[in-house]
Amino acid sequence: MAKEQSSVKQRERTHLREPRKYKVILHNDDFTTMDFVTFILVDVFQKTYDEAEALMMQVHRKGKAVAGIYSYDIALSKIDKATEQARAHDFPLRLTYEVE
Repeated sequence: MAKEQSSVKQRERTHLREPRKYKVILHNDDFTTMDFVTFILVDVFQKTYDEAEALMMQVHRKGKAVAGIYSYDIALSKIDKATEQARAHDFPLRLTYEVE
């Protein structure tokens, strides 16, 4: 007796979810100038001058502020670019990321 072959395929369940987003956080320090933080927010994070100034003041007053929310790769890329520019200008600006 020959075994019958089934033409019905079993479905595999796949659970898709949105990729995680990461907050990029600027931290206050006593050496990086307010003007430079504003510059970084405009240049690297594409903020308007007014948005950048408001975020810079938040960093100054509260110790930190969220510069933006991005996918993992983009968050790391922006942190690297901002850190590289800060070091080129001898500033110890610190940026971190955390899951949103």
